Amino acid sequence: MSIKTSGQLLCAAALLASSITFAADGEIEALRAALDELRADYETRIAELERRLVAAEQESANAAPTAARSESSAAFNPAIGVIFQGQAWNYANDPANYAVQGFPFGGEAGPFEEGLAIGEAEINVSANVDDKFTAWLTAPLVIEDGESGIEIEEAWIETLALPAGLSARFGRFFSGIGYLNSKHAHSWDFADQPLPYQAFLGDQLLDDGVQLRWVAPTSLYVDVGAELLRGSRYPAAGADNSGFGAHSLFVNVGGDVGSNSSWLAGVSQLRSTSIDRESGDEDEPLIFNGDTDTTIAHFVWKWAPNGNWKQRNLVIQGEAVWRDESGDYTVPGDGPLAYDAEQQGWYLQAVYQPFPRWRFGARLDGLAMDPVAADFDDSSLAAPSDDPRRYSLMTDWSNSEFSRLRLQYTRDEAGPGDDSQWGLQYILSIGAHGGHSF
Repeated sequence: MSIKTSGQLLCAAALLASSITFAADGEIEALRAALDELRADYETRIAELERRLVAAEQESANAAPTAARSESSAAFNPAIGVIFQGQAWNYANDPANYAVQGFPFGGEAGPFEEGLAIGEAEINVSANVDDKFTAWLTAPLVIEDGESGIEIEEAWIETLALPAGLSARFGRFFSGIGYLNSKHAHSWDFADQPLPYQAFLGDQLLDDGVQLRWVAPTSLYVDVGAELLRGSRYPAAGADNSGFGAHSLFVNVGGDVGSNSSWLAGVSQLRSTSIDRESGDEDEPLIFNGDTDTTIAHFVWKWAPNGNWKQRNLVIQGEAVWRDESGDYTVPGDGPLAYDAEQQGWYLQAVYQPFPRWRFGARLDGLAMDPVAADFDDSSLAAPSDDPRRYSLMTDWSNSEFSRLRLQYTRDEAGPGDDSQWGLQYILSIGAHGGHSF
């Protein structure tokens, strides 16, 4: 190789090395520039995310009190429900002349209005007041003599936090005596109350007062209660003893038998004083002044295979009632006459659901009494020649737990003449409604 050629090669090599070095330096600068651009972009993004996080935390902090207030308001909004009831009744005899010899009806007792009637719609409002109290209001919408209005049927407060199984209720409420008395009309198995409830309690005992209850901490259900009532409602009247005119005691015991059956038994007593209590004919009422002792014993048996209540079930229940009244009656056209009577009443019924939605029921109810003083021989207070009796059959269909249609037939042998009574009834509910008791 010549010296010239060698020099050319050395020059070319130097130029190539210089070019490679320049290219490497340029690539490094480009990489550094890209890295700096990426770092700046991420720093911008991180800054934006941090800004949004701070804004979100501030917004959440501002919204928390409002959300808490909204949640609190929702928790204390009352549950509101409406029960619609309507009916159509047909009688062989005029119901306006209905009366049971020896047992003049008072309160709300008596047959339903003949023909089509809207019945009673009621509004139920309930809510927990706070962690110590709950409240309930029932306000029926009624039509009387063509005029519509609203009444207060129930308005009570009940404790939630008393110790040792104790609870207290105060206000206006259905008494806890008996089995049927505290149940609302839409939960009855028949359209009307049995004879002893109509004759002795004016359909149902509702009054102002205080109720104390204790549920024992045992596997066997034991419920003991006592009530102090105003005594302004039938079978009391006049709010005797400065507005403390009636009091009651009751005990309920119950339990389960296997997985299919359960039972409940109880006894209760009501003692009341009446001042000018009216009963019988509204235009010429009988006036009673005196004391009334009413004792009720009840028993209920419920059966459902494996506890599956919706498919098939049977309920058998009965109550016996004894009443002892002493005082005086003012009979129209005569002065006060001394009155002392012992009377009895009872009913036994069975309701069977052989398959979902359909139920079939039968009820037998009656009254009896011992003879009273001869002064009442020609009055409506004299003992009847035959014990009053009624025989009722019903079938109802429930599309759901919120709707029910019922057909009922009653053979009434308690009134002035034997009567065949047919009734159709609908019961529908909307909104919230508490579960029914046993």
